[in-house]
Amino acid sequence: MITLTTWTGGILTVTGLIGYFATGMESVTSLIPTIIGVLLLIAALVASRVPNASRGVMIAALAIAVLGALGSLMPLADLGALFAGDAERPAAVIVSGTMLVVLVVYFVMGFRRLLATRPTEPSATG
Repeated sequence: MITLTTWTGGILTVTGLIGYFATGMESVTSLIPTIIGVLLLIAALVASRVPNASRGVMIAALAIAVLGALGSLMPLADLGALFAGDAERPAAVIVSGTMLVVLVVYFVMGFRRLLATRPTEPSATG
């Protein structure tokens, strides 16, 4: 899961930077995917350095993904205007859509991996 988190963080960081530079560096909000990406990269780094805390850190990373995905929903209200060519801020819609897709895929894959590797409970007869 650390590798998945690292890749997701990297993709979001690059997405945010591309959005920022594509808008002529006029919109700081286009860096939101970069902020989420850096948080995920930090989580992956901590999880790789502190193995005892890796499960908890990965759960925190999934929580960050949920919050980021929810935050990316509002700009997607202009999705219809984007397809019609009338969007006021097309870069924001594209970056938000990309962030939403990446974070939902990350959450689903990460949650499945966490469930597959959950610690076993001690037996009552033991």
